[in-house]
Amino acid sequence: MDRPAIPVPVKRLPHFEGLELPAYATEGAAGMDVLAAEDMTLAPGARHAVATGLAVAIPQGFEIQVRPRSGLALKHGVTVPNTPGTIDSDYRGELKVIMINHGNAVFEIRRGDRIAQLVLAPVTQATWLKVDELDETERGEGGFGSTGGVVSLGN
Repeated sequence: MDRPAIPVPVKRLPHFEGLELPAYATEGAAGMDVLAAEDMTLAPGARHAVATGLAVAIPQGFEIQVRPRSGLALKHGVTVPNTPGTIDSDYRGELKVIMINHGNAVFEIRRGDRIAQLVLAPVTQATWLKVDELDETERGEGGFGSTGGVVSLGN
């Protein structure tokens, strides 16, 4: 697949030694698998910011989104609670992945385990346009569940 490559400077911290940089598992993958740079035990219900041993300089106009790995979520109930997490272009600290164990069993994270996916994405910043009224739409002010499709919501 021929896709544009955006260079992202990456600094390998001392505890990254011996690990591989985030990489795409397949040619069509949108996210790069990122590895844990520490061993830790995640008890049921517990959260932890897992070290990756990496710091990045994301180009202005981009962000890196941190997303869960579907296999960890399905098989173990382990996920990223602030999905997608955002790493801003002006952040220079260590990239850490907040993980939570929604499962019933203790989950062991070992150094070198694939723990999340990183997606480089363009950012568009908004400005607010103050108005007295908004345009009308068919949906109007209908909120949660107002468009139907969920039986338990009575729609």
